[in-house]
Amino acid sequence: MSDTVEEPVEISPELPQVPEAPAPNAGVKSWLQDTLETLLLAVILFLVINAISGRYQVHGQSMEPSLHEGQYIIASKISYWLHPPERGDIVVLRPPAGDIPYIKRIIGLPGDTVEIADGRVWINGVAINEPYISGPPLYHGEWKVTDDHYFVLGDNRNNSSDSHVWGLLARDKLIGKAIFCYWPPEYWGPMPHYTYPELRQAEP
Repeated sequence: MSDTVEEPVEISPELPQVPEAPAPNAGVKSWLQDTLETLLLAVILFLVINAISGRYQVHGQSMEPSLHEGQYIIASKISYWLHPPERGDIVVLRPPAGDIPYIKRIIGLPGDTVEIADGRVWINGVAINEPYISGPPLYHGEWKVTDDHYFVLGDNRNNSSDSHVWGLLARDKLIGKAIFCYWPPEYWGPMPHYTYPELRQAEP
């Protein structure tokens, strides 16, 4: 029987772990990445917000007394993706001629007969109440509103370029529904849309 001699095992002492030094430009790269991500998010938000809404300024007196010269309003571009335009809505639209958007009120819907006579507006033979206008219209006429078109008027009836001058407005000319005034502070608040109970009562 032979004797076995175990060889001694050498144990190296553990050395403390020394953290790796950061790369010289690591801080700059991290800051640059954060900045680029923030800018990208801001651009995306800007594009989304502008896709669903717009900011417009009131020019002229055609919507007096409901809206005034110099007011800034927000219009929703998605409102009419969800439901059709409604009578009494204040809307931002592209005029038949010119590049500056107009702001008017929808009065006639597709299928309506609109008549203006004796200082009143008549829809399908029913005179509507309009407490928002500056004064009764001094003109007269009759219009049949065709499919995908609307009859729009300014609340300042006798000082407004609208459907009584240039005719019906095509649906694709509607930019959006005005929803809020954000400047100046004294006019801050939602838009004064209107409904016409007399027309609902007249429905069969």
